[in-house]
Amino acid sequence: MGGGAQAPSADAHGAYDGAGTVSATAGAVVFERSKNGSGKSVGPVAAATNWTPPACYYAPKYTPDQLKKAMEPVWAAESTGYQWDAKQRDTYVNGHPYKDFNKEKEGKGYWWDSYVTPGREGDPGALDCKEDTFWVDTNDDPPANIPQAITPEVLAQLAYAEIRVPTTEVELRPEGTTKVNLPTWAWLDATDFRPVSVTASVPLLHVQATTTAEPVSVKIDPGTADAQTYPASGVCEVANGGIGEPYAKGKADETPPCGVKYLRSSGDGSYQLKATVTWKIHWTGTGVAGERRLPDGDFGGEQDVVVQEIQAVNR
Repeated sequence: MGGGAQAPSADAHGAYDGAGTVSATAGAVVFERSKNGSGKSVGPVAAATNWTPPACYYAPKYTPDQLKKAMEPVWAAESTGYQWDAKQRDTYVNGHPYKDFNKEKEGKGYWWDSYVTPGREGDPGALDCKEDTFWVDTNDDPPANIPQAITPEVLAQLAYAEIRVPTTEVELRPEGTTKVNLPTWAWLDATDFRPVSVTASVPLLHVQATTTAEPVSVKIDPGTADAQTYPASGVCEVANGGIGEPYAKGKADETPPCGVKYLRSSGDGSYQLKATVTWKIHWTGTGVAGERRLPDGDFGGEQDVVVQEIQAVNR
């Protein structure tokens, strides 16, 4: 009841039963992941800035009668101290500012309290939601001075944390083993690297947001300074619906639009080529016109590349 977020159950779906009760997880965010990345090789994107989605949030948790039943036993136990109990009674019963747990507004709104974002239990940010339980009338926006209170934008941020994208392993030609000074073509498989999305909602509030991630570029790090990337920046942008261009017979003498040329053999080992895809992330939501941006996200992977010397031919 304020001062510390609580974790919703995994199957939280929330409902008001029409008889003056709301389920304990009614305000818990529900995630719809059918269009998300899936499989063993997927992972979350890391924001390209130091921004992170909220580790806790505020949403409906009690009706007036439920809040009374939750608080009065705590006061009766006198385990929290007289001063705290008296202040709580003054706030929720004596009219400063709420009277009798807002029973006169039964069915016209909810008491909001804190929840921990699933998967963020133990995160220091989960302790940021310290506001006491507060009232919000039906169809009213939550207080603007409580940034973690559920809005379409906060839902979009929570959905961001649920986005899963494939591990970045680029297609290479030659594959696995290449030669010194031989341009190696690199590209992403368009069937794997496609837009993914997650929708977050609080059904009780009839509010939702969908966050979508689209691949926009891949950065090639050859794993050694003895290499040249194509383009020189090592960043291959989306072009013609894909990132990089698949190698085809007859292109051996062409410069790849995306790739790498190793200048030194890897000896008895291999180089660790790292490919990091940048995903452009945006969202749409209830009552929001058009798309809004969120920080770009990165997710990468490493793969072994063996580089051999070109053998001289004696005639």
